[in-house]
Amino acid sequence: MISLYSKHLENAVNEISKLPGIGKRSALRLALHLIKQDEANVQLLTDRINKLKSEVVYCRLCHNISDHEICDICANPKRDSSVVCVVQDIRDVIAIENTHQYQGVYHVLGGVISPMDGIGIQQLTIQKLFDRVNAGGIKEIILALPATVEGDTTNFFIYKNIQNKVPTITTIARGIGVGEELEYADEATLGRSIVARTEFGNAYNNNNG
Repeated sequence: MISLYSKHLENAVNEISKLPGIGKRSALRLALHLIKQDEANVQLLTDRINKLKSEVVYCRLCHNISDHEICDICANPKRDSSVVCVVQDIRDVIAIENTHQYQGVYHVLGGVISPMDGIGIQQLTIQKLFDRVNAGGIKEIILALPATVEGDTTNFFIYKNIQNKVPTITTIARGIGVGEELEYADEATLGRSIVARTEFGNAYNNNNG
């Protein structure tokens, strides 16, 4: 327990420590750093955080974060909109984009099916994905969810619902270790996994045969 001499400092530390990966001591260090900054710099940080919350939206098509109704990836005419990579969250989009190996578009689910955590189909954008498939024009769905029980369950649920509606359904090659999140994979490995993707049906049968 950190004993503080200012209620304002204590309140700030309590709020900062609510951020992921930030403990009380790290929060205290950040709060003390902010006290030393010019008021203009602190105000700029506050303004940027406020705009992050009030002005960043989710793309109407893929549910990636965006400053506009349609994100830059979906709006880019050079991207292949007939190839859709299904990912867990926005961090996976960033990780795959950093490989420079993928030129299709995305669909961000917002998580994976996890009954233990109270996350079902209704909490995700799976139905929106099915709507995109039903609208036609998609030639390939790439299932790029985590290699976990929850990720595999979500992959299989999606596959069963679209297998007769999309010509090609693939999954990224298992250069990504079991249980590993895409955002933590090195760019070379992740890039190879995208390029060397395999038919989902074959991969599922091999893993469950």
